[in-house]
This record gives sequence, C-alpha cells and structure tokens, in this order.
Amino acid sequence: MALLWPVSLLTSHFQLLFQNLFPRKSNPYKRCVPPITGIKRPVCIVTGATSGLGAAAAYALSREGFHVVLGTIPLMNGLIVGRSSHLLSETMADITSRNKDARLEAFQVDLSSFQSVLKFKDSLQQWLLDSDMHSSIQLLINNAGILATSSRLTPEGYDQMMSTNYIGAFFLTKLLLPLLKNSPVPSRIVNVTSFTHRNVFNAQVNNETITGKFFLRSKCYPCARIYEYSKLCLLIFSYELHRNLGLDKSRHVSVIAADPGVVKTNIMREVPSFLSLMAFTVLKLLGLLQSPEKGINSVLDAALAPPETSGVYFFGGKGRTVNSSALSFNSKLAGELWTTSCNLFINSQLACRDLSN
Repeated sequence: MALLWPVSLLTSHFQLLFQNLFPRKSNPYKRCVPPITGIKRPVCIVTGATSGLGAAAAYALSREGFHVVLGTIPLMNGLIVGRSSHLLSETMADITSRNKDARLEAFQVDLSSFQSVLKFKDSLQQWLLDSDMHSSIQLLINNAGILATSSRLTPEGYDQMMSTNYIGAFFLTKLLLPLLKNSPVPSRIVNVTSFTHRNVFNAQVNNETITGKFFLRSKCYPCARIYEYSKLCLLIFSYELHRNLGLDKSRHVSVIAADPGVVKTNIMREVPSFLSLMAFTVLKLLGLLQSPEKGINSVLDAALAPPETSGVYFFGGKGRTVNSSALSFNSKLAGELWTTSCNLFINSQLACRDLSN
C-alpha cells in the first residue's frame, strides 16, 4: 500500500505527461450546460455526500443548476441514525449558505444494505411524485466509498467495504436505471473509481470475491487489497454497462468512470494517524495532494461532458482522459462480473420479498 499506491498514481500522471508531449488527435472533453428541456431542473444524486468529494461535488453541481439529492453512507462505527443525519443537515446548510439558489434534498441510505438501497429508491420515487417533478433523474454519481482497516460484515454476511464500494453502487444503479432511461434529456452515470485499481494484476470474479468472503480467509484483514479490488470492479462494471446500454439503439444513458487522484479527505480515518500524515506530507511535497474542491475536477468533467461521451476514464481534470489498466478491459472478467453481480441482485430482491411476506 505504502509503495504501490504512489507508483500507480504516478503511472496515471505519466500518461497525462505523455499526452502533453505527444498530443493525440482527440481533444480534451469540454463541459456542457445541463439540459433542461422538458423538466423543471435536472436531478442529480450524489452518494457519500456528507464530506470530502461528495460534499464538494454536491455544491458544485448545485451551482450548475442541478436539484441535488444527497445520500449518506454509514459511519465507520456502523451508526447511520443520529450522527449521519446531523452531517446531512450540516452539509445542506453549508451548501445553501454559499449558494442561495441551491435546490437540495437529503436521504439516508446504507449502501452496504440492499434493503436500505431499495427503501431509498422507493423514497426517491415518492419524492419526485409529491414534488410534481418528472419521474426521472438525469445524473447519478456513485461516489460513496470507505477504506476499512478491520473486518466488518453486513446483515447479508458480505464484507462491508466490498458492499459499500462496489455491490451497493451496482444495486443502486440497477434500481435507478429505469428512472435514468425515463429522462426526456440525455442522462448519465458517473462511477468514482481510483488509480489504485492498477495494483490488481490478477483477479478472479465469483460470488466469494465479489462479496469479500474470499479475502476474509486471510489471517490479517487485507484492507488495501480489498479496496483496490472494489475499485477495479467498479471500473469494469462501468465499461460493461456502457457496452450493454450501447446495444439499445434508443438509449441515451451514458456511463463514465472518474478518478479524482489523491484528495485529502477523511477516508483514511482508520489508518494510524502517523501513517496517513506521512503519506499526505510526501504527496503534498510531490504536488499530488489535492483539496476536495480541486479533486472534484475529474468528477465534474465526467458529469458535464457532452451527452455522447461514454465508456471513458477521466483523470487529472481539464477534461482529460487516460487509459485504465489492461485488466480493466478484460472482456472475460467483465462478463463474469456482470453475471455474478446480477445473481446477487436477484437473490437480494428475493430475500427482501421473503422478509416482507
């Protein structure tokens, strides 16, 4: 973790340098104004929106005219009621103090729980109906992510980091896809991934790895390995969903991956303070450490890229894209990931129905 993460980060920055020295025919993508034809305001959902990148993205997108729906994730101690609700209120107050025209709505959702994600979808649909808004959304930003240093299981028995970083994003996207497709204007999914995916050189995709059970067999909890794998899964999912949506000629839903690089957030709060401080100091000296306000540039580039843009990997801001790892383009892995994830989704739906009955 201490060695490989800086190397993988520098690999992405080297690609940017190479592009500057030897410009490609394609130019950086320019940001576009969100379309509003047929809707009052475009609706954007940002998960993990109470701090760091999520809060910064929510504010920036409110300035772009979006009606922003903020979704929280469980705190590291597992509590979602109370403190998380307080953080949502604080975030909304901060955004409205800086943008008087902001239109915000907040929901609590635990992405590591299918039941919570399903409840969020139902609440969102009811809010759209009660607010007399078009039954659609225009932008979904799967930003929520955690870096856990100890093993924690979800009610389904999955690893919490895999559930929050990948499974929850997959489930939420599947549930909200009808609302995205129902949009009268082009809609988009932005998955916030990480340069750390480059550290996965060989991967298996099956029920045991996707749920994290495979990694829990280790004597010590392999937090870095699981985090890297979860971000690779999110990236492969982005490309596979892009391909699947492309088969539908009438589709106007695009899918983009965004890598913010190294951003000083509280994601490393479980890492010993002297290690995180040392890492942040070195990265700052190298000029690679960013504030959340600057780190969201690649996310905003992805969110506001031209409607026809899809299946690309934004990194470094200024509308620039780079190539992700060779493994992320592995079609066999993509097929296995899609099938396994869909089976988990179906099983979760059946389990929820059994509980309700």
